[in-house]
Amino acid sequence: MFALPFFRRDLPALKGDKVTLRVPLTNDYREWSALRGESRAFLEPWEPRWTPDELDRTAWRLRISRYREDYAQGTAIAFFIFEKSSGKLAGGITLGNIRHGVAQSGHIGYWIGERYGGRGLMTEAVKLVSRFAFDTLRLHRIEAACI
Repeated sequence: MFALPFFRRDLPALKGDKVTLRVPLTNDYREWSALRGESRAFLEPWEPRWTPDELDRTAWRLRISRYREDYAQGTAIAFFIFEKSSGKLAGGITLGNIRHGVAQSGHIGYWIGERYGGRGLMTEAVKLVSRFAFDTLRLHRIEAACI
């Protein structure tokens, strides 16, 4: 018997020693917008140009909607990274551009709040998502995406 495709299962949560990863929820808006806002100068050199409404609640709802649609289609899964010791949002990581069939591959993209950098949180998050990609989704290759 075949297992259900990952996008038909319950939403995953991944746990490590330093971080817990779970899908973003609508009520994460305040913590997300505060962390992104205070880390803007730190993040901007590595990300696409921020729109004027980047941190607005309306843009947030569209972002959450896109995350859910991508997950339902099996093309991506976004996680928020929470520091275990504080329970605070530290960043985000997405396994996207998931391709099945012959390719069996995907891309990882990520960001971390400036105050959480250099603590090994992202290293652990990348390891957790990589393990999820290879063991659960049975992908053969993942690439780090820089946009």
